Amino acid sequence: MGIEIERKFLVDHKKWEAADKPEGQKMQQGYIVNEQDRTIRLRIAGDIAYLTFKSGKGISRHEFEYEIPANEATELFRQFVKTGIEKTRYHITYADKLWEVDVFEGDNEGLIVAEIELDNEYEQFELPPWAGQEVSHDGRYYNSSLSVNPFKNW
Repeated sequence: MGIEIERKFLVDHKKWEAADKPEGQKMQQGYIVNEQDRTIRLRIAGDIAYLTFKSGKGISRHEFEYEIPANEATELFRQFVKTGIEKTRYHITYADKLWEVDVFEGDNEGLIVAEIELDNEYEQFELPPWAGQEVSHDGRYYNSSLSVNPFKNW
């Protein structure tokens, strides 16, 4: 993958509830390395799993993601993951752009975040009606941060 350029927005709960949306997919994410400027993440979504390496800060970060067998991911989770999160992800196309909306569960329940991946940091796009305040530069909203300082503690 190389470079991921991603912007994040809080989601208005009432507008989200009223929105037409597809079925979401439950995900479990855990962190093998969870440092301020780099992470190694393990994600299990149904019978598909990924190992992801990220580094950097801000909206442009290096990202390398590899699909791995789900049974191996389950074992890696058991042996190496210390912190994690659970969420349901929805994929929604709005104004010809793909949005990923994460509805968090567990200690992060009540938090809904929308993400959009861009081709460059200055790319223009239209916000969906349920997208609110931008939080791209607030590190608290990184999934890796939520795994150690969950939303319920804010």
